[in-house]
Amino acid sequence: MNDASSAVLLGVARPAKPSGFSNALVFGWRAALKFRYVPEQMFDLVMTPIMFTLLFTFVFGGALAGSPAQYLQVFIPGILVQTVSFNAVYSGMGLSADLSKGLFDRFRSLPIWPLSPFAGLMVGDVLRHLIAGAIILSIGLALGYRPGAGLFGVVAAFLMLLAMGFGMGWIFIVLGLLIRTPMTVMTAGFAFLFPLVFASNIMVDPATMPDWLRAFVNVNPVTLMTTAVRGLMNGGATSADVLMALIAPALLTAVMAPLTLWLYLRR
Repeated sequence: MNDASSAVLLGVARPAKPSGFSNALVFGWRAALKFRYVPEQMFDLVMTPIMFTLLFTFVFGGALAGSPAQYLQVFIPGILVQTVSFNAVYSGMGLSADLSKGLFDRFRSLPIWPLSPFAGLMVGDVLRHLIAGAIILSIGLALGYRPGAGLFGVVAAFLMLLAMGFGMGWIFIVLGLLIRTPMTVMTAGFAFLFPLVFASNIMVDPATMPDWLRAFVNVNPVTLMTTAVRGLMNGGATSADVLMALIAPALLTAVMAPLTLWLYLRR
């Protein structure tokens, strides 16, 4: 390098270090690109909500509510909660796959905010939740579901769903850090989720359950979220319903985010 070039370079100010938010946006864009380059994700994302919505509505609707049309008013908010819960598993699976390829070792060597790769995973979660939620709501509207609270209630309910997905996502990110293979993460994730999802008020009224089971269902975070989302969409939600539903996502984030960083840095 000659003296003239050195003089020019020395006179140029060093670019400002990107903020943690900027780092997170970059990794969020990486998560969004996966939908383009890994189209198989879209199959699960699209087909599973359609299958669950149609199957449960027409198989259980008449038996549980008298008719599929009446059941839709109860079931559509519930199936939205179920879908967000199941979609959260993909964060842990994606993380486990990246770790097995050594990609996160490269991320750890970069001068970036340590949590930004995980923020990118969360962005991917948000996109999955929004796409799957829009599909379910569209099918529900086509079948006759009508949200009593209108557009405002639907938007508020979707914000609640995103809060739930964000909180639950940390659980599966921790599993992704602890478990070696994506398939094992999925198996462990669904083993954890199935009791929470099916022992709730998503599909049936807990009043018909045994006392010991109803005691669990009434404090189940999935039940609390379903009650809030159902109330926001159909009308009648109280501030207490919303606050109770947000306790679990807030606690999960407060506990699991630092644990995630600790596990990541000690690998």
